Amino acid sequence: MISRIDPIDRSLLDDFQRDFPLVARPFVELARQVGLSEDEVLERLRALQAAGRIARVGGTVRPNTAGASTLAAMAVPEERMVEVAARVGRELGVNHSYQRENDWNLWFVATAPDVARLETCLNGIQSDTGLEVLDLRLRRPFNIDLGFRLTGDRRTTPRRGEPDLTVLRESDRPLLHAMSQGLALVSRPFAALADQLGWQEDDVIARVQALLAAGILTRIGVIVRHRSVGWSSNAMVVWKVPQDRMIAAGEALANHPGVTLCYERATVPGVWDYSLYSMIHARSRSEALEILASASEMPELAGITREPLFSVRCFKQTGAMLQSRQERAA
Repeated sequence: MISRIDPIDRSLLDDFQRDFPLVARPFVELARQVGLSEDEVLERLRALQAAGRIARVGGTVRPNTAGASTLAAMAVPEERMVEVAARVGRELGVNHSYQRENDWNLWFVATAPDVARLETCLNGIQSDTGLEVLDLRLRRPFNIDLGFRLTGDRRTTPRRGEPDLTVLRESDRPLLHAMSQGLALVSRPFAALADQLGWQEDDVIARVQALLAAGILTRIGVIVRHRSVGWSSNAMVVWKVPQDRMIAAGEALANHPGVTLCYERATVPGVWDYSLYSMIHARSRSEALEILASASEMPELAGITREPLFSVRCFKQTGAMLQSRQERAA
């Protein structure tokens, strides 16, 4: 499908997923690179967002830096899937929710300003549905940057080192929340954000630059909805990796072309023993399985049990919530 998209739209989707210009009028720079006017670029980005091809132009925040987050799973009877998914989706802190091929078939990412409110969210879902919620906290990220090229050969996704949390200030929380929700598609988006926060435009740009350099913002740019542009066969592959092999396996998997995310998570002994997670985004099931077969042949993963959990339905996909509604209104 990406090949059938207008070439300039394709460039906006493919070439600006990171390294967004941190200047007062960033869309002027995008316009210069694609040979259009600023107004034309903004019009195209608004149209791509309205069509569901991009979620936003904004930032992604490294998990568990400015707030708390987890990946959770539920085993939902098929006849209750829509009902339970709707209950999960009503939580403002749930920013991704998918049905996947497994007995544990409803998976969602929950975020909150702190651990206590995250646990309140999960406990509420469990209480209201009567279904167990597996809380699979992040232990070690190997690659958490989902921006990848939509055209050309498969490449290894760029990786970031450990974040410098000494840079983070409590006053950064509303800024990070706003970046995760997306910038306004206007000529001066940082000025619009400054007005929203009661800051100065230069201060917003400076703090975004500092948070990006510190690795707290992992990337800033066009956030693509991959399914809408043809990457519809996406599998979360889970691996049962012994702890003494974890680092080698995780590093190898994160560096494999076609693997778009890779991280270690907590297990639930006797219930869910998979500890290493990776994502494969592909245009067909056969393509995804070819990537998985190639990854499985690496020496670091030899003999390790793995299970691909292909996406069946996407129920919700939004930016992370790092501030409560009450905090934003204060």
